Amino acid sequence: MLLLPTAPQDERMLSIISHNLRAKFVVFFEDKLPTVLLILAVIFVFQRLVRFFVKRLQKSADSQVGNFHRAAQIRTMASILRATAYGVLGFIAFLQILNVFGIPYQPLLASAGILGIGIGLGAQSIFKDMLNGIIILIEDQYNVGETVSISGLKGTVEALSLRSTRLRDGDGALYTIPNGQIATVSNLSRDFSIATLQVSVDASANPDRVIALLAKLAHDVRQDSAFKDIAIADPVVLGVDKIEGRAITYPIQIRVRVNQRDGVLRELRRRIILAFEREGIPLGNDPANMLILHANSPNPTTPTIQRPLIS
Repeated sequence: MLLLPTAPQDERMLSIISHNLRAKFVVFFEDKLPTVLLILAVIFVFQRLVRFFVKRLQKSADSQVGNFHRAAQIRTMASILRATAYGVLGFIAFLQILNVFGIPYQPLLASAGILGIGIGLGAQSIFKDMLNGIIILIEDQYNVGETVSISGLKGTVEALSLRSTRLRDGDGALYTIPNGQIATVSNLSRDFSIATLQVSVDASANPDRVIALLAKLAHDVRQDSAFKDIAIADPVVLGVDKIEGRAITYPIQIRVRVNQRDGVLRELRRRIILAFEREGIPLGNDPANMLILHANSPNPTTPTIQRPLIS
């Protein structure tokens, strides 16, 4: 196969293309590349500043040992600051790089505005989520680290943004709830909590005796060294609350620090069971009594009633 000699016009064309490419590379490395690197360096410096202030906020939150609410507010501010600042810095860097390469961004912004109108008409829920997120932050309804009940879900707030709230329940499941779907919030981490125990006692027991014994047991738990700093007010026995057949309900309420109810209630249940057994006070029967036959009973047709424990 014979190789045809290159035509002179083709050589001139290749020479021109090669010269233009070299000129563009020279312009890029001498003019545009330093500008791009300068923009990235400035953005990096601002990113480090944002990161520094976010870490300072997080350290300040960790130092708020005695003020849980203030610590939660600071953590939420740090989360919002980081997300917002990173988004703004990225957008500014993108526009400046377009300007360096001579790409006009004004038509792009105009197109983005028109596109935004179309997206807004089809995605109104996103704007509703963001608007509700702003209201949640302004009204300080809840913060990161607080225990809340939202949309039928109960757990600890792990992250809060303008778009959604992430909630971790007691089983470890992580829920992402759009802020637009949040209509009612039950915040369990503000000021104090109420530890309430419903004690069901059989009607044969003297009510005055039961109330006095429950008040003494609750007061003993309040004065216990393990719970003295948790319970912040004296317990209250509200008296006879309900009568269901032979079951009489006596509610006990103890005001405790936020998220500290379970330990107090467990200890109170334990002491009530021991005290009732010692004093011979029977616990109340469930309205739907369960009949159980003893296998070793001489009369297997004689049922016994299973009594429920304290609720």
